[in-house]
Amino acid sequence: MALAFAIPEPITTEIAPSSIFLPALSHERKRAERSGRSFMLVLIHGACFCETAGKALAEAIGTSISSRIRVTDTLGWYEQNHTLGVLFAEIGDVDNAKLEHLSQKIFLAIRQTVTFEEFASLRIAVRVLPHYAADGSLDDSWEELIYRELHHEPTATTQAQVLKRIVDIVGSSFFLIMLLPIFIVVCSLIKITSHGPIFFCQKRVGRYGKLFNFYKFRSMYDDNDPTIHREYVTQLISGTVQPHPTNGVYKLITDPRVTPLGRILRKTSLDELPQFVNVFLGDMSLVGPRPPVPYEFACYRPWHKRRLIELKPGLTGVWQVQGRSRTTFDEMVRMDLHYARTQSVWLDLKIILQTPAAMFLGRGAY
Repeated sequence: MALAFAIPEPITTEIAPSSIFLPALSHERKRAERSGRSFMLVLIHGACFCETAGKALAEAIGTSISSRIRVTDTLGWYEQNHTLGVLFAEIGDVDNAKLEHLSQKIFLAIRQTVTFEEFASLRIAVRVLPHYAADGSLDDSWEELIYRELHHEPTATTQAQVLKRIVDIVGSSFFLIMLLPIFIVVCSLIKITSHGPIFFCQKRVGRYGKLFNFYKFRSMYDDNDPTIHREYVTQLISGTVQPHPTNGVYKLITDPRVTPLGRILRKTSLDELPQFVNVFLGDMSLVGPRPPVPYEFACYRPWHKRRLIELKPGLTGVWQVQGRSRTTFDEMVRMDLHYARTQSVWLDLKIILQTPAAMFLGRGAY
């Protein structure tokens, strides 16, 4: 009697789709930003992956790699059917020997799986993140790779986003009509007390890094030099600005560019009222983080930029009603990111109702 033996099917490795791999990368990035403990990202790019035989080649490479990585690591498509990604989560203390060991595991796995010609057609990049330069600053040369959200705006619109936009349109329209008498008074005072335009228009960085025209009542003398503010925000973001000895203020207080009327407008935040136009146009929301100027955005550390990925800039926010200028820049960013995780229509209404008191009491405003 002949014995029948089942022929085992070839083992294939499930390569996570980009819809799973990219969120895993985002999660690991945020963990590393909080803890300071590094992770390693390997990208394997091959035009051959897009061809008919590319799927089999990718599966063969994936099978070989998966046998050499930990269960806590992730193998998937960084770019679907185009670029494979290997995410080594939390690799601890980094030294040259460890990097060489991890890199060689991937290189040998690929080299033993493909032909010489196939290996030569692949581009393999290895990077430890977050990476600090010798001066302690973050090296952003791979910024687009790990901050895809900033360069690839998602197209999906959620129900919450639609509802928030409806509230923005209704709210900004209401306030523009109700505050019209104040607009007229402020415009008249600006025109009478100083030379120059009534409104101040400036390019600001919005969600996903898009520039937009940002409107305020002019509170400074015309044709002022922005150097003093540029130098200040650089120090503020780097953490070298020291708190005021009496009130802990971290904002530029003695700005010689501000007019006497402008100081009153800033103290009461009346200079911000034209931003209801920005909200109506959709560049901003009623509640969200403050939009930075481009030279301020250029000083951001990678994790700071999340405030412009997860949220549309706002006219008011948690920082304005709770901390304003009395908090450090990092604390302000953390407030914005916490709001992004907990935002709701009811929280927005609560912040909006708290804003008038913060404006007219001038807590931390200068």
